Amino acid sequence: MTKKRAIVFSGGRLIEEDLQQIQPDDFIVGADKGALFLIKHGVTPHVSVGDFDSITPEEQEQVKSASQRMIACDPVHKDLTDTELALEIAMEEQADHVLLLGVTGTRMDHTLANVQILVRAMQHHISCAIMDEHNFIELTGSTLEIHPMGYTYTSLIPLTPEVTGIELEGFMYPLHNATLKMGQSLGVSNKLTAEKGTISIKSGLLLVIQSKD
Repeated sequence: MTKKRAIVFSGGRLIEEDLQQIQPDDFIVGADKGALFLIKHGVTPHVSVGDFDSITPEEQEQVKSASQRMIACDPVHKDLTDTELALEIAMEEQADHVLLLGVTGTRMDHTLANVQILVRAMQHHISCAIMDEHNFIELTGSTLEIHPMGYTYTSLIPLTPEVTGIELEGFMYPLHNATLKMGQSLGVSNKLTAEKGTISIKSGLLLVIQSKD
């Protein structure tokens, strides 16, 4: 059975190179200003969603006319961020994997909230990752394979108070049955030394961040 992937373009920092991530069969969701970014670069979103408070009424009309479907929400009375609304749509489309672009930037509150969205995707058994020009962020509660993607470092950050039974293979600094607690920096700035790295844990939730300067 062919797996379905969705890409969300949100309203944070986006660059033209992000468009290179699009594959022919991807389901494309534009969230707020991310929808305008897609349309300005000649990409038609399957769905555009958000309160659209970061674009002008004229731009909103442009998004409406150029999208296959548009879902506009009241900016005051909605309970979800635009990015979370976009993820909900991707899940409704039964995507097996979701790539989030434009979900990091100058707003740290939005960035942290979007990182935590990875938990929501995991709860629905959906593989989900955040990507920008310097980072590739994933979440695991079991086992994760890491492949070379042009990033320099791989860091492990606990997203629960404690992550136990950590095993690392294929890295410069291996770990065996290790425990990481919130506030510890033991898992920061490791490096992949093999064609493939494997990270496995016994309990907890672990953010795995591949990064470069």
